[in-house]
Amino acid sequence: MTDIEIASKVKLDNIKDVALKLSLTEDEIECYGSYKAKIKKEKGSKKGKAILVTAVNPTPYGEGKTTVSIGLADALNKLGESVCLALREPSLGPVFGMKGGATGGGYSQIAPMTDINLHFTGDFHAITSANNLISAAIYNHIEQGNLLDIKTITFKRCFDVNDRSLRNITFKCAGNEYKDNFNITAASEIMALFCLATDIDDLRGRLANIIIGFNSQDKPIYVRDLKLEGALTVLLKDAFRPNLVQTLEKTPAIVHGGPFANIAHGCSSIVSLKLALSLSDYVITEAGFGSDLGAEKFLDIVCPTANITPDAIVLVVTIRALKYNGDGVLEKGICNLDAHIDHLKNYQVPLVLCLNKFSDDSTEDINFVLNYVKDKNLEIEISDAYTNGGNGAIDLAKAVIKASEADNNFTPLVNKEMTLEEKLERLASVIYKADSIEYSEEAKKKIELLKEIGLYHLPICVAKTQYSISDDAKKLGYPHNNKLFVRDIIINNGAGFITVLLGKILTMPGLPKNPNYEKIDLVNGEIRGIF
Repeated sequence: MTDIEIASKVKLDNIKDVALKLSLTEDEIECYGSYKAKIKKEKGSKKGKAILVTAVNPTPYGEGKTTVSIGLADALNKLGESVCLALREPSLGPVFGMKGGATGGGYSQIAPMTDINLHFTGDFHAITSANNLISAAIYNHIEQGNLLDIKTITFKRCFDVNDRSLRNITFKCAGNEYKDNFNITAASEIMALFCLATDIDDLRGRLANIIIGFNSQDKPIYVRDLKLEGALTVLLKDAFRPNLVQTLEKTPAIVHGGPFANIAHGCSSIVSLKLALSLSDYVITEAGFGSDLGAEKFLDIVCPTANITPDAIVLVVTIRALKYNGDGVLEKGICNLDAHIDHLKNYQVPLVLCLNKFSDDSTEDINFVLNYVKDKNLEIEISDAYTNGGNGAIDLAKAVIKASEADNNFTPLVNKEMTLEEKLERLASVIYKADSIEYSEEAKKKIELLKEIGLYHLPICVAKTQYSISDDAKKLGYPHNNKLFVRDIIINNGAGFITVLLGKILTMPGLPKNPNYEKIDLVNGEIRGIF
């Protein structure tokens, strides 16, 4: 059966009953039908353990981080532990493009899967609307006389569908021609700051601090100069409440926010993560793409911002991914696993490896990976949660419980005392294995600008290809002596970080030759085609 067929056959609990598992009363949730709710409660009394799930570099086959995360949560639930998932919301771009959905797979899913993959509770639409209200206000201000003397506009519109035609557009305003481009919503600054805000007041402050452009004196102009932060906060106030759903095995799941990890920071919102930690003893959260992207940003940006220490890290690996990284040869591609182990060891957080088992994996290949990891004196367990749900991740759950009780000396790789170049050099040497960094002339100008306006020491969020630890998608496995190319630098002052664009990374994806939307349809009242 397909994922959507499996999900459709499961009778879900009423969301009020799911809320009770987190000690949430009816007054503390706002129901969106029978199976979805917004959580109104801001904090519980527990101090849960944060378990981060990450992976090796992704491939077209998918590595199953979400499936493993959900299976792990279900397994902990079966062991009698108080557990909650904290996951990102899917973007419509991948749903209609290549991926087809992001709610897990097989018997390890969150539900209602079609709702979550499509409009859900409208959070992405609210974020898109808030973002584009800023753009509308900018050009209206110019049209109405431009009292702020806006000369250069740096803020971009966004749209939650892959559309390469929106990468570069030209239009006229007040008799002048402007060039603009759209980001996908998951890569927008509004999405990033939405997920990093610690409460509604912090959200309002971050919105006010967005730099929308510069005047003729090269001084920054902020959203607050447009007197817009109040209206933006109103647009986002309901979306800012985390969403409660459930797994197919009725484990509570808080799903909120959805920044891409290859462009933004790739983690669910801080408010949802901290809420989950206050409502359960274990929280399973996932960072997008490989550990060189999502995990790095979770550990170097999210944890310091939220004042969270991860209690354990789960590194997901698949035989398919290792063979992909070795031109079809497992023994050649397993070096990609080394790349991520070497990276994650630097944070000094207990590490558990998970071999996400596929039906076509041979016993010989499985044993090769298990023995390879055990020779490194690391813990590894097999998960077949896709086929067996929580029962398929029991051993993994036991290993995670044990790891979360071990010594933990969590230390981020970078800190706020470092300059932008020092931060990037640190990441380049430790993660990307680069021995040199080249800056474009545009990037050099941006660095000087950051110094002038006092934002030089902000954290950096590296945007690069997800397919390689380098900035070149074709360099698979564990490439060394790489050269990084910094194409551009984007100032995301509202989000509180600087985005460093490496290589050929784009902030508006395109659709593939055979997009998934061709398979999606409504047949006899039932949605089909979402994986």
